[in-house]
Amino acid sequence: MKKFNLSLVAVLAMSTFAIAGGDIAPVEPVIETPMVEESTPGNFYLGLGYGMLTATQTTTFGNTATTNFDDDFNEVMLQAGYKFNPYIALEGRYWIGLEDSYAINNGTGAVTADASIDAWGVYVKPQYPITDSLDVYALLGYANADITTTTPAGYVFSPDSVDGFSWGLGADYFFTDNVAVFVDYVNIYDDTKGIANNGEVSTQVDTINFGVTYQF
Repeated sequence: MKKFNLSLVAVLAMSTFAIAGGDIAPVEPVIETPMVEESTPGNFYLGLGYGMLTATQTTTFGNTATTNFDDDFNEVMLQAGYKFNPYIALEGRYWIGLEDSYAINNGTGAVTADASIDAWGVYVKPQYPITDSLDVYALLGYANADITTTTPAGYVFSPDSVDGFSWGLGADYFFTDNVAVFVDYVNIYDDTKGIANNGEVSTQVDTINFGVTYQF
């Protein structure tokens, strides 16, 4: 009887495994799809800034130097650019110097003159992200500045238009993906040119700006 019971248990067990085995499906291996990081498209941006623009011009004959003008202007700057990737952008700027008055010597005494200046520049803008929000950058390009000083009698004392290599350094901080504030220094023009009678005219125009940009 004992042998019969063991045999019955064995048969039932085998039947159970056979039935259960019919329900077992092969386990398919899990294939993980690698994540592919999407490339960041370029971004167009616009900016508006305010700052201080300094213009100095000196004429030298031999050991005698005469300052044509040396003035500081409040200025408004318009900015537009295209950011190709996190490391390079192309940018254009236009500075509008607010008219200022100062005293000059016209040879017979001091008179009050009105000075005005406008400038523009086109730059390649290498940049480097220090953090997700903070970038530092350089500006390397070409700029032009138009400077005019006029006396009360309407005499244009020192009109000049200068152009050449321009450079700058700055940083911007993004509060959101679209809005950033920036501060920078730009040397718009700094050069010396020869004139008649072995004279030289040295002109320097530079500016410190701070403002806000919106990236589309």
